Amino acid sequence: MKEIKIGLIGYKFMGKAHSFAYKNANLFFDLPVKIVPKVICGRTEKAVSQAKEKFGWEEYETDWRKVVERKDIDLIDISTPPDTHKDIAVEAAKNGKIVFCEKPLALTLEEAYQMLDAVEKYKVKHAICFNYRKLPATALAKKMIEEGKIGKIYHMRAVYLQDWIIDPNFPLVWRLQKSIAGSGAHGDLNAHLIDMARYLVGEFDEVIGISETFIKERPLLKEKEELETGLVDKERSEEKGVVDVDDATIFLARFKNGAIGSFEATRFALGRKNGQRFEINGSKGSIVFNLERLNELEFYSKEDEKDGTQGFRTIITTDSSHPYAANWWPAGHIIGYGESFVNMVADIINAVSKGENPSPNFYDGVKCQEVLQAVEQSIKERRWIKIK
Repeated sequence: MKEIKIGLIGYKFMGKAHSFAYKNANLFFDLPVKIVPKVICGRTEKAVSQAKEKFGWEEYETDWRKVVERKDIDLIDISTPPDTHKDIAVEAAKNGKIVFCEKPLALTLEEAYQMLDAVEKYKVKHAICFNYRKLPATALAKKMIEEGKIGKIYHMRAVYLQDWIIDPNFPLVWRLQKSIAGSGAHGDLNAHLIDMARYLVGEFDEVIGISETFIKERPLLKEKEELETGLVDKERSEEKGVVDVDDATIFLARFKNGAIGSFEATRFALGRKNGQRFEINGSKGSIVFNLERLNELEFYSKEDEKDGTQGFRTIITTDSSHPYAANWWPAGHIIGYGESFVNMVADIINAVSKGENPSPNFYDGVKCQEVLQAVEQSIKERRWIKIK
């Protein structure tokens, strides 16, 4: 069997998630090639060497440039913070690698355009990790919408709610620094909602938003190195630094097909750990998805009998007829968050093996970034902004 050798840049939260995917994709999917986790890369030698052993990689490296230049690497996976995405992606494309990048695609829209230009110029395959598209429930929602089961779409309302930085003494980690993250809850969480909206509803036309940073300063970490999730409990300095990203962003949207939407991302929703939820209403029915119950899709049909029993039904998306489900366990045996990455990697490998570009890809990343920036512009200028 032909092999595809992976070079993973990044070894923390997303590095672990992607490693899980590479380790399990051949086990659950009949792929035309064998995935080989060849080299994992990170700046801190001790930490990345430990990740190599723990996550099952053959080698480790501390210089990403050496990884992208290696002749024995076929795919470069970028699982680092957004400020590094552009440089790694451009160099990987120059070296003829398949490029797989975490979201948001880049630190800025300008950098996102440069990344798309690079993969097109060097004619390499590319993908972006909007992994929630790859859950059986959301893929089923896509199928049902395309089949016309909810009719003409009128509304989408979506929220992504977390609470992990609500403590004012939580330190100034990289996700709270604009120079590294680009934005706060907006780019981190709204990016997923925007992509899901494009996937299920259609292209955005115009947006208007508001945002707030509730805690303006936070303690600095005495050590620069953070744990893998960024949700750290380490010794803090008495010195404080400025939080220059949003803690919460809410925006309204009009879609090109006439639908309207509302979107909210916050890290200050006490009690919500990873509360992504969306509802789509159409002329014939409605669909509801809740990430914290990710094996379920709620569906209401106007065409059900009006005998007093009409209402939302809960579809357990573990049957072999549901997208991706046949590759996993018998019906009723649920999957989890990590499996969305396995499905994502399997789709990438199948696409590139056929000479096709995976979906979603850098184009989708750019379209998402256009909406992210338009919302930021609308907040600054206090007006509706058209998506160019």
